[in-house]
Amino acid sequence: MKKLTFILFTFTVTFWIISCSGTGSSEQESSETDSVSTEMTSAKVYFISPNDGDTVSSPLMIDMGLEGMEIDPAGEVKEGMGHHHLVINGSHIQEGVVVPTDSVHIHYGLGQIRDTVELAPGNYTLTLQFADGFHQSYGKPLSSTINVVVKDNNQ
Repeated sequence: MKKLTFILFTFTVTFWIISCSGTGSSEQESSETDSVSTEMTSAKVYFISPNDGDTVSSPLMIDMGLEGMEIDPAGEVKEGMGHHHLVINGSHIQEGVVVPTDSVHIHYGLGQIRDTVELAPGNYTLTLQFADGFHQSYGKPLSSTINVVVKDNNQ
């Protein structure tokens, strides 16, 4: 009887230790996820130049800024890393959606942070969108939109 009681006691203590360890691990994983989420929400992309409301000439020099994450070329998804995209006359790309490849969406998959863009005279909305190595958008929190007027150089 003592042997059976000892076995039951050992089993109960072991089960309790495993259960407690599992809960602690979950809490740790949750806090790690929270810290990654906090890192992502504190990150931001922005235009160094031009500024919102500027009147500019074409070709337009675009300088792209980033805080809280790192620039990394396309091809592989790495946590806390990605690259810029410029959306001409468009808004941010929904989180998780791949940024299209067309004349409106310019990809900087080599990790570029500066580019010269040819634009016809007129009013433009420019959106800088940050995305991961597979061009999947990080969404609105990692986008920045400005408006510029491209002047006619012939006037």
